Amino acid sequence: MKERAEQAALQQGVRYRRIFLALVGTIVVMSAVLVLLGTVGLLNETRSRPLTAAEQNQYKQEEIARRWQAWPATGVFPQEVKYMGLDKAQQYARRVGIAPETECGKAVDASVAGILDDRGCVTMLRATYVDQTATFVITVGVAVLKDEEARVAATEQLTQDDRVGVLPVAFPGTVTERFGVDQRQRTGWVGAGPYVVFSTAGYADGRTRAAVAPEEILHSELWPAAKSIGNQIAYFLADPPKVPPCTQGNVC
Repeated sequence: MKERAEQAALQQGVRYRRIFLALVGTIVVMSAVLVLLGTVGLLNETRSRPLTAAEQNQYKQEEIARRWQAWPATGVFPQEVKYMGLDKAQQYARRVGIAPETECGKAVDASVAGILDDRGCVTMLRATYVDQTATFVITVGVAVLKDEEARVAATEQLTQDDRVGVLPVAFPGTVTERFGVDQRQRTGWVGAGPYVVFSTAGYADGRTRAAVAPEEILHSELWPAAKSIGNQIAYFLADPPKVPPCTQGNVC
């Protein structure tokens, strides 16, 4: 009886081991399958493919939106900016200085500040230029909005009142030192991507707006030069970048 019981127990142990080994084998096979499926999925996710139209557009918007931070200040405001004179001759404005980055509301007139603040203006960048003859002084201000949609909403509210806009930045000891709020002859703005690029211009000799006859400004080269300089900077900032054709560069 004792021998039969021991033999039965031995056989039962063998069966348990077989079942255990079968379970282990099944688990190993399932794990291998899961690893294989995961690897295939990872390869599918990381395999380079052509960008969709929506992805290309997103790439452009994100690249343009980061330029104010990614570029050095001298990239946003080049040392020289070309503009067209009244005689259509190409001329160059020279950058005199770049102002410290500041809050949007502190760099514009109150009526403009309210609009920018309501639309979530992030920051304001400003620099001052003089024309090729150092007769005109032009301050360019770049208001950075959170995205293009916010910028469009802001520009829909901005008026074309040429008496308000960006506040001038003068640099002591330079030809621009007499350029203040009262010396602004005209102001304007242009939208570009998530940016509103403001321009304001006056005379280097300190003449106030009240001291200059409207018809003189109308026929002066001052405003065409200032507008052209602002437009050039807006163009630099919003110029569409070259988009890679694939998710991992130029090879799909």
